[in-house]
Amino acid sequence: MAKHLGGKPRIGLLGTGPWAGRTHAPALAGHSGIEFSGVWGRRPEAAAELAAASGTRAYDDVDALFAASDAVALALPPDVQAPLAVRAAEAGCHVLLDKPVATTVAGARAVADAVETAGVASVVFCTLRFAEPTARWIEEQAAADGWFLGEAHWLGSLYGPGSASAYAASPWRREKGGLWDVGPHVLSVYLPVLGDVTEITAARGPADTHHLVLRHASGASSTATLTLSAPPEAAEAALTLYGTAGRTEMPRWDGAVGAFGTAVDALVAAARTGRPHDCDARFGLRLTEILTEVERRAAGA
Repeated sequence: MAKHLGGKPRIGLLGTGPWAGRTHAPALAGHSGIEFSGVWGRRPEAAAELAAASGTRAYDDVDALFAASDAVALALPPDVQAPLAVRAAEAGCHVLLDKPVATTVAGARAVADAVETAGVASVVFCTLRFAEPTARWIEEQAAADGWFLGEAHWLGSLYGPGSASAYAASPWRREKGGLWDVGPHVLSVYLPVLGDVTEITAARGPADTHHLVLRHASGASSTATLTLSAPPEAAEAALTLYGTAGRTEMPRWDGAVGAFGTAVDALVAAARTGRPHDCDARFGLRLTEILTEVERRAAGA
């Protein structure tokens, strides 16, 4: 049974890596509307360090953190996240998931089904859907008609020459590349604006680069080039829409901590009202389905 959220919901954190330390923990510790109930990690010493820095306590037993929390945020590799999200939902905890929910359709479906069965709320933290001003821009474009084409380039330089990013050490990013790391961001914009993906063409480029051509339920088409291996001089994240109103470019956004705080608010609202958020576990499942098919087609399967 889903837990009832009191006046100040208790939210715990699963994960201790750079993303958890730089985004999730600061947002939870600085959120005046919630109680940061604790941290669990696969490395107890890292959990203790992050908890101490965030003014909360560390848990060695993840089930104990579930028991002490009304909701949990997950900052873990996707295929570690998925089974723990299922356990959290079964414990009645509402879940704030990272993208992608999982890198297998079966894993993502297990999360979506567990959330539905338990009656808990879920939100997938697709940054652009919660950051200002991108969230507002997406809503405005989704309310407009007449879109003809979308064009996106997300050229990360995580593995580019000279990169010293802490995220480059992530095994799952190294294995799955930009398609799975930044692909969910692009799709999280395209789907609410242009409609679900109905046709997919995909091809590989240099290193981990993928080129996508998509057809959408609205009749519009879109393209995307995704990589984590671009030269730093070429790095960019840009998305442009073309239609009867002309062209519009997605605005820049600054940082993820504030956006994550907004995602926390969205989870709390969904739990209290019982109204699913547009960017929920079922949406996360759809992202995994699309990315899996892109991967299959790009491999020539």
